[in-house]
Amino acid sequence: MTQNRVPHSVDTAIVGAGQAGLAMSWYLSRAGREHVLIDRRERLGGGWRDRWNEFCLVTPNWTSSLPGYTYDGDDPDGFMPRDAIAGRIAAYAAAIDAPVVLGTAVSRLSKRDGGFLLETTGGPVTAREVIVATGGFHKPKIPAVAAAFSARVTQLHTHNYTAETALPPGAVLIVGSGQSGVQIAEELQAAGRRVYLSVGSAGRMPRRYRGRDILWWVAQCERRGAEFGAPLPTVKMLPDPRMRFAANPHLSGHGGGHETNLRRMAADGINLLGHLDGIDGDRLRVRPDLADSLARADRFFDERFRPLIDLFIERAGVDAPPDDRMPFDFEPPEELDLDLAEAGISTVIWASGYRLDFGWLDMPILDEFGVPSQDRGVSEVPGLYFLGLPWQHTFVSAALVGVGSDATYLAGRMGLIDTAEVGTVSA
Repeated sequence: MTQNRVPHSVDTAIVGAGQAGLAMSWYLSRAGREHVLIDRRERLGGGWRDRWNEFCLVTPNWTSSLPGYTYDGDDPDGFMPRDAIAGRIAAYAAAIDAPVVLGTAVSRLSKRDGGFLLETTGGPVTAREVIVATGGFHKPKIPAVAAAFSARVTQLHTHNYTAETALPPGAVLIVGSGQSGVQIAEELQAAGRRVYLSVGSAGRMPRRYRGRDILWWVAQCERRGAEFGAPLPTVKMLPDPRMRFAANPHLSGHGGGHETNLRRMAADGINLLGHLDGIDGDRLRVRPDLADSLARADRFFDERFRPLIDLFIERAGVDAPPDDRMPFDFEPPEELDLDLAEAGISTVIWASGYRLDFGWLDMPILDEFGVPSQDRGVSEVPGLYFLGLPWQHTFVSAALVGVGSDATYLAGRMGLIDTAEVGTVSA
């Protein structure tokens, strides 16, 4: 139930009314805990409404199951378009009768008299507990080198991209080969645009592996992996904390879902480039690292996930067919110098990710990278919790497929459910 204004005082305040905040609202309501969700957006649907027109999930529809709200549609293995997934999140809020206040931003959160003070555009709110569920896509990240491009070139971040028809005529350079970069590259090429794609460090995942969508196996390892000694790697296992900011492996849900193999995209006419090395107006210098980047993307799944999934299949006794993936051998040429005007490039799209922005937290809890210090959502500050952070626990913590398990764990830590209900959520 949406409310017109924030209360002056509440037991628990949730900042953010996307899937993470709503999942915690469900647990709070079950426990009879007074609470309110505060969201800066004017409409329910979370950050999904910020995606471009033709965006669709890269995870199957069944991954949109949330606590108390199982997916029961007629296309569990399909991939929802933007408006459908935003609508589903809004419907979740209605189904659980979540007490949401929309159009209200939180500008500051501080400790106050044994609890917290939230300064909002709707007035101050005091709360005994606060759950920060604002996700990880806060501020579009555009590198400083963008300033060196010719003024005639239109530049925008994927966050501001809406549709191919909104771009000026001409070829398009996309910088970054994560999920957004490769999907927009395919979309623009299908519309008849000449596309250049500067390949980054994102790895590649197969759409299907051993008879199942790859997300089915990821979900099994996330939910049942610990039982068989094959859990997803946790944030504590990362050799370098900077790995939390690595781009997600690329996949696509368009056209019924498919693998986005950069080599095949190059063979189909998309011009692949290495990392940008320098820009001077219309002159682009490119590092000679395209072959290495493609090889690294090719190795990603076999090094990071295939052994884990195979181990799960073996120990869980899953009847799965053998790996039937076929390699695609194509080595695109390396282009080290590009004249943008000569190539007809009128637009640069930065698929360079986002920066976290927790500057509104008036407490010394941010690490050297600006990430809140917390253990599976429980911060060092009593009564302050987080949900939906990238790599809060595993790499799917900020995704639909992972938020439910993290919410269940956090509900247990907050005393909303007993430990038996937490079940087999991995530690």
